[in-house]
Amino acid sequence: MGKEELSGRDVWQDYSGKHAGIAEHRFYDVFDNEFEGTNLRIIAKPNEFKDIYVNVELPPKELNAIYTPPEPIIRHGIIPDYAIVNIETHKRLYVEVKRQDGWVEGKPRSAGRGNAHERACKLFAPGLINIMRQYGRIEAPALPFWIVFQGDITRDPCRVREIHCWFADNSDHFFLWRTNSETNGIIAHFNTKLKHLLF
Repeated sequence: MGKEELSGRDVWQDYSGKHAGIAEHRFYDVFDNEFEGTNLRIIAKPNEFKDIYVNVELPPKELNAIYTPPEPIIRHGIIPDYAIVNIETHKRLYVEVKRQDGWVEGKPRSAGRGNAHERACKLFAPGLINIMRQYGRIEAPALPFWIVFQGDITRDPCRVREIHCWFADNSDHFFLWRTNSETNGIIAHFNTKLKHLLF
């Protein structure tokens, strides 16, 4: 990738990061207000998974084939955007808020080129699901996470089909928050489809 392309990418990442931050804060504010006076809380950046990969055991053959840095790796994991916690049952539902551009009216198809929704798919990995279920006390077959999509991706004809395909029978665990000034839909989705998992 050339200098000019990298420069453009930096601008795009700055724009994307700024808008993603706004999307995440809006989600927090809505649920912080919704949970007032209840046993539920929303926690930003829960860090219980920040080291989960550090102690993954590898067979000797793999260990001999990979680079071993001179200093031990002490931090390697993930940090979800939020956890919704029941302070009585200690059950947790992990939340990722993904804001992404998309192909909508007046934009070229290439406007849907982002991969935030693809990166969210790591949460479907069997090993990660098992770890999140253990910490969150969410039993199978329910998923221990909820992904909330915002931005033009929620209206992109290609990306919306991908999301529905990937989640298949687990549609309770994603929400297309098309208008974040409208909160009744997302609150109703949580209350009717996910809240019971925390009790």
